[in-house]
This record gives sequence, C-alpha cells and structure tokens, in this order.
Amino acid sequence: MSHLILLFSLFLAPAFADGGSQKSTPNLCSNDGSHKRQKRDWIWNQMHIKEEIDTPLPHHVGKITSSVRNSNAKYIIEGEYANTIFQVEDTTGDVYAFERLDREKKAEYELTALIIDKTNNRSLERPSKFIIKVYDINDNAPVFVQRVFNGSVPEMSPVGTSVTKVTAVDADDPTVSGHATVTYEVTTGGEYFTIDDSG
Repeated sequence: MSHLILLFSLFLAPAFADGGSQKSTPNLCSNDGSHKRQKRDWIWNQMHIKEEIDTPLPHHVGKITSSVRNSNAKYIIEGEYANTIFQVEDTTGDVYAFERLDREKKAEYELTALIIDKTNNRSLERPSKFIIKVYDINDNAPVFVQRVFNGSVPEMSPVGTSVTKVTAVDADDPTVSGHATVTYEVTTGGEYFTIDDSG
C-alpha cells in the first residue's frame, strides 16, 4: 500500500507571562530593649534577584544582619562568586550584585555570611550559609529538539490517525506559570492536519 509522505511547517507560540519586577524588602528583627543576655543569631530575608535586570549596576539583592551589637562589627561574605559578582557593604550588611545574572546559566549561588570584629578579625558569630536564588523571566523562545520531523500515513486512513509527533523545549523555569509553556500550530496544511498541545 502506498504511503503519503507529509512535510509541513509548525509555528511555536510560547505563552509569555508578564514579569513584573519584584523587590526585596528586609524584614529585620529588633531588640526588645531588655538587659538580659540574648542569644546571638543571624537574621535575614530569603535572598533573591531577578535575572537580566536592565537598570544600572549594582543591583540590591538583600540584607544580612545579626543580633550581635558591636560598634566594631564588620560583615563579610565568602564562597561562590563572593567579592566578584556579589559584594556586601561591611557596615550595613546590604548585599549587591555587580553583574546581570542569567538563570538559564546558573539558578542559585551559595554564599557564607560572617561577622567579625574589625579591630582584631575575631569572629563575633558562627558563619552561616545562605543561597541567592535567581528568579526567572520569560526570555527564551521554545525550540524544536530536531530540525526536521518526518511523518507518514497510509492513504484512506480514517480521520484522527496519528501522523507523527514533534517536540519543542523552552529553557525558562517550568515552575513559573506560563514561562515554559509550549503550544503548537500547523501553519501550512491546516486544512488536512491538526496538532494538539502534546505535539
């Protein structure tokens, strides 16, 4: 039985979500004014920054702070890309990014916060690890996993017969609604063929 070989073009339409800017606002705890000895403890919000921010550098990421009260206290960060991409203001604990970040290259960075006495470099608090997460924006178009998909179908096949399956992927974060959603459309041959969202 002869087969009809199908060649048709497909159009990918990603569902782009409107990415509003998100801002990190420190939520710091304050002392209650008591003269009782208080347990020292690191305090900060979850660190995060949106990728590909187009405002001038540096970009504020968040704030680290400790309940240590010492006029000679100095904040330091260590670890992955500390003092290169990320720097901390040593008196305030404000953390800044000095490069525009791409979540598709790296989604999170692990750093260590330290607070020392700047007169003798003595540690005032146990070091604490924290992660800076890079938030996704919908900045990638979907792409096919291969250049050509071939399909065939026997002649006189009933309506609804499967011809082929195509697949495209999107590099954006699939956990963010709509960012990695891929839909398919037949742009040539639509009078004979349809395609569903599974490809």
